[in-house]
Amino acid sequence: MTVTESQQKRWIIQPEAPSSHLARFSHVPPLIVQLLWSRGVQTPEEVEAFLAGVARVDNPFRMAGMNEAVERIRRAIRNGERIAVYGDFDADGVTATALMVQTLSALGAFVRPYIPHRVDEGYGLNNSALSELARDGQRLIITVDCGIRAVDEVGFANRLGLDVIITDHHSVGSVLPPALAAINPKRADCDYPFKGLAGVGLAYKLAQGLLRTQQQAPIRRDLTVDLDEADLLDLVALGTVADLAPLLDENRALVQRGLERINQPHRPGLQALINKTGLALGQISASSIGYILGPRINAAGRLESAMLAYELLRTDDVFKAASLAGELDLLNARRRQLTAQSLEAAQAQIEADGADGFLYLVASKEFLSGIVGLVAGRLVEQTYRPSLVVELGDRQSRGSARSIAEFDITKALDRCAVDGLLVRHGGHAAAAGFTVENKKLPALKATLQEIAAEELSEKDLQPSLHIDAEIKLGDTDWATWGLLQQMEPTGYANPQPLFLSRRLQVRDARKVGADGAHLKLVVSDPEAGPRREAAWDAIAFRQGHWYGNLPRVVDLAYKLEENNWNGNRRLQLVVEDLRPATRG
Repeated sequence: MTVTESQQKRWIIQPEAPSSHLARFSHVPPLIVQLLWSRGVQTPEEVEAFLAGVARVDNPFRMAGMNEAVERIRRAIRNGERIAVYGDFDADGVTATALMVQTLSALGAFVRPYIPHRVDEGYGLNNSALSELARDGQRLIITVDCGIRAVDEVGFANRLGLDVIITDHHSVGSVLPPALAAINPKRADCDYPFKGLAGVGLAYKLAQGLLRTQQQAPIRRDLTVDLDEADLLDLVALGTVADLAPLLDENRALVQRGLERINQPHRPGLQALINKTGLALGQISASSIGYILGPRINAAGRLESAMLAYELLRTDDVFKAASLAGELDLLNARRRQLTAQSLEAAQAQIEADGADGFLYLVASKEFLSGIVGLVAGRLVEQTYRPSLVVELGDRQSRGSARSIAEFDITKALDRCAVDGLLVRHGGHAAAAGFTVENKKLPALKATLQEIAAEELSEKDLQPSLHIDAEIKLGDTDWATWGLLQQMEPTGYANPQPLFLSRRLQVRDARKVGADGAHLKLVVSDPEAGPRREAAWDAIAFRQGHWYGNLPRVVDLAYKLEENNWNGNRRLQLVVEDLRPATRG
């Protein structure tokens, strides 16, 4: 199999909810009960909370380190100490930086943002930046979306006389940094119930702690704080969705409320970006963030400076906002082009190596650090193998890793670090970043491939589709679509419902897209009644290979989507996979 060939997917149809369970929720449409059942939302309390959108936004002071962090920040503000918010260059880090600076400014702090340059500095705390901040008179550093593994760097900051407060959602290492406070629900000693908050979500919890304490015990009696927690939720939604944090529990509640703010924007920068992309207010969803807004915010840090995106989110000047939105749009177009070029080069390198391993690692001086993660992600999509893409430097190189559900890439990198193969690393089960000395790159590749061969089987390397329910396409209509809106916002860990409909007739098929990579279909359900939709438009992204070999009768695994074009509102199918029809 070549890298670009499509793999046959396993279709895993979720078991039907028991009839006793359906009867228990007779007041809820059976389709919704089934969808919730397949997501593990099954108790009366869970179901009612999910449908009402009232998942608890928990008390921030349940988070380990919160009391110490709030106390130290309030003392810094009271004493006029300078504070730096040290962020990350992705959308999560940028929104978290903007949120924390906005909060501290409203509380009367002397605060400045600092986001390292991806190429010049790399991810996370670095000694050069800390020295610069100390020379500039900063006395307190608050990290957002970074720092939880920066043991040496925090120690260096302490020697400079800097206090450090860490807020970071990434995986915790074996030793916590010597920070004044480390806010991360993944800490073993943290009892905060929800562990899935994004970096911006943790920044929001700290902002909650500060604003609630201010209401009870003002830092200064003469200060009027013109900021409400809800004013920050647009940033929380942007960063949470863009970072692929799970849209469950508290995240779902925060994003739900944040989307309401985004659809009634009060930030000139966000309004300008919405205008530039052509999104319609009132219709902006989590998907809009994931595919349209988020990539443009990310593009700044990938190719230029993340401060462009930060300035967009913080400016009150509508003309500056429009200019910055235009810059981000151009950068995003360039990012797409560079990603496609690098993906082609990565594919060629893998095929030259044999394309038959359990894990891929490719490296080149031509790969830009800002897009290696995107290329790794595309390789995983195409091959369903953990993939690492490395930008070769002179003596050290930086890479990005993406993985599959069956393989924890950060744990694998942890094992490599124990063997002395890494300079630094960090991330999640599905994604990570790392730095490696060039002379150790061959050993790193060999070790990772050995670990993958130990932990993965051939079956693990076959991608699977988890289908929520089998339904008759002829029974699907706008009422069905209305029911599905109760599942929103959908995204990572709460995906759009995936359906299976069998024995659909293909009435038309054509290749679309610049390179014919996609397939446009018109299908119908021969079992539909005369009053049902006679024909359905369907789009199958990256499945143009079916053209010329497409059966006339197919089984489709698909998601429903609303399509508005020239004032015409129709439902269409977004095809995830298709097969020649079977009896079912």
